[in-house]
Amino acid sequence: MEGKKVLITDTILRDAHQSHAATRMKFEEMEPMLELLDDIGYYSLEAWGGATFDSCLRFLNEDPWDRLRNLKKHLKKTPIQMLLRGQNLLGYRHYADDVVDKFVEKSIENGVGVIRLFDALNDPRNLKASINAIKKYGSGGKCVCECAISYTTSPVHTTEYFVNLAKQFEDMGADNICIKDMANLLLPFTAYELVKELKAKLRSETKVHLHTHNTTGTGDMINLMAIQAGVDIVDCALSPLGNGTSNPATEPLVAALKGTPYDTGIDIQKLLPAVNHFKKVAARLEKDGFLNPKVRSIDINTLIYQVPGGMLSNLMSQLKQAGKEEKLAECLAEVPVVRKDCGYPPLVTPSSQIVGTQAVWNVLNGRYKTITAQFKDLILGKYGQVLGEKNKEIEKMCTAHGEKIITCRPADLIADEFDSLTKTVKEMGYYTKEEDVLSYALFPEVSTNFFKWRKAKDTGVDSDMAKNPDRVYPV
Repeated sequence: MEGKKVLITDTILRDAHQSHAATRMKFEEMEPMLELLDDIGYYSLEAWGGATFDSCLRFLNEDPWDRLRNLKKHLKKTPIQMLLRGQNLLGYRHYADDVVDKFVEKSIENGVGVIRLFDALNDPRNLKASINAIKKYGSGGKCVCECAISYTTSPVHTTEYFVNLAKQFEDMGADNICIKDMANLLLPFTAYELVKELKAKLRSETKVHLHTHNTTGTGDMINLMAIQAGVDIVDCALSPLGNGTSNPATEPLVAALKGTPYDTGIDIQKLLPAVNHFKKVAARLEKDGFLNPKVRSIDINTLIYQVPGGMLSNLMSQLKQAGKEEKLAECLAEVPVVRKDCGYPPLVTPSSQIVGTQAVWNVLNGRYKTITAQFKDLILGKYGQVLGEKNKEIEKMCTAHGEKIITCRPADLIADEFDSLTKTVKEMGYYTKEEDVLSYALFPEVSTNFFKWRKAKDTGVDSDMAKNPDRVYPV
């Protein structure tokens, strides 16, 4: 049996608890295991980016930049990997190029060693600024630029398309190419074919990295077929927060490859203390209501409707608020219709929320009787270019009042904003470092609340309460 050593990225510190427990793991729950994890022999540890930034500020009273610096103090051998949504960074809109540039600079400066970039629409133009910044600030081996293909299936998404997209990313400066199968739609034999083609067409030094989940129960099979096809790196999560809507568990793959040409070189005995520790963390998350045991189960509906786990729970929440929970099956059936109408975008943040919400409105109010602002922006090209052809009738509805369809890179329409944001944060009295401006840029309201809390903690005085002594505060 021919083969080569397989490298593993463990996601226990980021995607695992984002997928299972609303990104609620605290740094203090990570810290005891960091030096042990650093000594395992992983390719990287995914520990930052994604929803961790928002969650730190909104729910955990942690400065995400402090978390990154603290992670780096312990992780001296293993690169810290982050997930970045290209021009969206970690927020929910496109940001100006100067903000993207500064965010990448500060991420690398504070300890990130691998940046995985993706765009929800697979529009390379939305990765241009991020790639340029990584190559500028991460030169000399300081940071790996990993461009991700948002994997999906449709009549227009073929293996040839994904390979050509990967080559385009490589030409733009990518060191690694990631197959990002966020909804677990990739099937084992397709994974074999795609990896084979990528390894044949990309440069020999370009690593192919596979990221899948186990939502439909096929994750381990996908990994094994990709490994036989020559994949260089796969994502896994330690078992206490692995499988289900999370990534395939680490320990079974390490055991399965032991003694083969693909042997990871990881000593499974070294993993056990971390497994035992994170079992306690998972128990705490479940006790506090953040980890629902249902996320560990298999749901084949993902393959039928292409609805990722997070999107499904969002649909259910919207229907519950409307008192129409019995309409779930109709909404699931409407999702592929809406997706086709807007050109078959991959369903990942933010396109999954946009398509899902429009599907709900179509079921509740009649098809396109109400068009959400975000769906209209998607049709108008404000999020980027989709691969498929959009429904001409829907385009007419969205341009009925003189709106124009954008064909340029969306960020070309955004003026530089970092200096004005800096001025705002300084005028508010919350500026301590450039990173504060970036936090404010991404989440203005959430970061302002955090800054108030931080100032009260540092000074011992709640200035808001001091200025308004007669105000009644909620308990």
